[in-house]
Amino acid sequence: MSGVWVFNNGVVRLVENPGADSKVLVHVPSNEVISSYANLERKLAALGWERYYDDPNFLQFHKRSTVHMISLPRDFNKFKSIHMYDIVVKNRNMFEVRDA
Repeated sequence: MSGVWVFNNGVVRLVENPGADSKVLVHVPSNEVISSYANLERKLAALGWERYYDDPNFLQFHKRSTVHMISLPRDFNKFKSIHMYDIVVKNRNMFEVRDA
């Protein structure tokens, strides 16, 4: 993960470097690059993740056997490496983040 931490109005957030190499999320068992939320949702559902529809601004997934929640921006174009790493950490050995 590359970027700069920005403090603005009492909130700290990571702003990814615009010139940094782009990343892709890869489903390891199939070696498939995740290119859409529909594709990602199918992979997560197969792993026991359920879709939450509470917040219209985000795509959210929860796994019943855990306290984990995955929250993603509704627009796939705003799907950044920080979201990818969140998925990787919560689904060990199933996903990887790779250079595009």
